[in-house]
Amino acid sequence: MASSDYEHGDQRKPLIGITTYLEWSSYGVWHTEGPVLPRTYVDATLAAGGVPMLLPPVGTDFRRIVDGLDGLVLSGGADVDPARYGQQPHSRTSARPDRDEYEFGLLAAALRAELPVLGVCRGFEVLNVAYGGTLSQHLPDVLGHDRHQPAPATFATSEVTIEPGSGLASVLGTRTTGQCHHHQGIDVLGSGLTAVAHTSDGLIEAVERPGAGFVCGVQWHPEEDISDVRLFAALVAAAADYATGKGI
Repeated sequence: MASSDYEHGDQRKPLIGITTYLEWSSYGVWHTEGPVLPRTYVDATLAAGGVPMLLPPVGTDFRRIVDGLDGLVLSGGADVDPARYGQQPHSRTSARPDRDEYEFGLLAAALRAELPVLGVCRGFEVLNVAYGGTLSQHLPDVLGHDRHQPAPATFATSEVTIEPGSGLASVLGTRTTGQCHHHQGIDVLGSGLTAVAHTSDGLIEAVERPGAGFVCGVQWHPEEDISDVRLFAALVAAAADYATGKGI
């Protein structure tokens, strides 16, 4: 994972797909269902030098979608269906199986193509489950506190320690501050992933896949701090290299 600058100039900027929510929303005189996403993801991608493309969770032509992208962001959102890791739902679990169907299919196609992938919050959890891991469905039951999700629509601030020598450390250093809003987290780490960051309560905050390519997931929301887009810039740099490898 490299954080080297990508000189745009006349070169083609990398196209970064970002998964979206499918929600009922209101605008003007309309109230209808549609794909939505917090603008912070778009702004962070743009600030990092990428071109954002929103991906609604519909359809199954994953290979065609991946063929058109240089990088992928799995965004935050509802809980992963616990049936995917062999558990019954907790009373506080709120899953969207239709979104799961789309994102797990898309991620599988992206990994086969060795597309650079960044998972954020839910996306981090999707990544872990895709690699055979499991989740703690309600962290207050495990940790004895709700500091990772203190209130609805409220971000918590977590101090994160990053493993020296990891790809993530090459981007962010060995300590960072993350904006968190989640009530679930990794229980059993997925096979093939390495835990590379933790909070003081022992919770895994970041994973990556060792070896070639960029596959990284973080439990916090880096898109919420537009003054620091280093992680998105690392994805964009990897996506630029990927596009070069495709001969684009």
